[in-house]
Amino acid sequence: MTRTHQVQIGVASFVALVLAGAALLLFGWRTRKPVVLQGAVTVQDADTRKERPIADVEVSADGGLAIHPVSSDSSGFFKIELLRSVKRGQAVTLEFRHPEYKPLDVHEFVGDKLYVAHMVPVSSRTKMPSNQPLIRVGNVRVRYSIKALTEINVGSAVQTFEVENKGNVACKGQHPCSPDGKWKAALGSASLDAGPGNELRDARASCIAGPCPFTEIESNHLPQGEQLISVTARNWSDTATFLLEAEVFHPMVSDIIHESYPVIFGEGLNFTLPSAAEGVNIQAEIDGQTVIFPLGPSLFLSWASCNARVNPDQTRVYRCALKPGYRFQ
Repeated sequence: MTRTHQVQIGVASFVALVLAGAALLLFGWRTRKPVVLQGAVTVQDADTRKERPIADVEVSADGGLAIHPVSSDSSGFFKIELLRSVKRGQAVTLEFRHPEYKPLDVHEFVGDKLYVAHMVPVSSRTKMPSNQPLIRVGNVRVRYSIKALTEINVGSAVQTFEVENKGNVACKGQHPCSPDGKWKAALGSASLDAGPGNELRDARASCIAGPCPFTEIESNHLPQGEQLISVTARNWSDTATFLLEAEVFHPMVSDIIHESYPVIFGEGLNFTLPSAAEGVNIQAEIDGQTVIFPLGPSLFLSWASCNARVNPDQTRVYRCALKPGYRFQ
């Protein structure tokens, strides 16, 4: 092999190594997962109980480092995805914007942490005429209904029946027989019907006339909670009479009204409701007058701004903040 061939082979190997390295870098860049920053936005207050979450805050990264802006949800949570070129440890400025709060820029570094931003409300009370008194809001209560299944006893059902037989007749293996197989027996049945939409409860059957010691009810456990039940009795002596009885219940779905008091911190009130709650409304005294405010899907109140979120267990968290011109009594 000549020296020229050796040089050519060396150059080719170098070029191949460079191309392989570039390919690896390109592949690593393409497969590298983008950095995702997570955090929450709350109201800035010295009292942590008043740091209520802020929804619909637009969150972006200065310099176009984010793929696209995002908005905080009802719990104040946000998750913003950065470009693949952004590395951990790199400086980033997160921008928070909401029309009811002062603009906020937070200078941070990209890392594995939780980013919590505190925004200051734009003061509106100072814009109100000084001679205009604030409207008092007091005695706030939350009312809601939950559907519950109730039962009404609408009466009793009764049925008598006889089982005819002649005593002291040997069975001789001809069914039916007495439990010990010695005497010829007879079977008789009766049934009760509670009617459509009703149920039979506390069903019982017994012998009430004739040689009852020589009878038995075929089943000791009668059906419960059904519209139709039946019973069979065995008799291995002379004719006996039986009684079948049950209580008739009518199940109904009714609305049970519940009432609770929200927790108030500063200008905000908070309350939670069970997942089955319906017909939510807020009762409050507005300047001494008791008024009931239905809290529909839009969560509109004339004196407060409200939002709600659903917990993993399907319970709901409500937060309301007073509008300008109102104060809690």
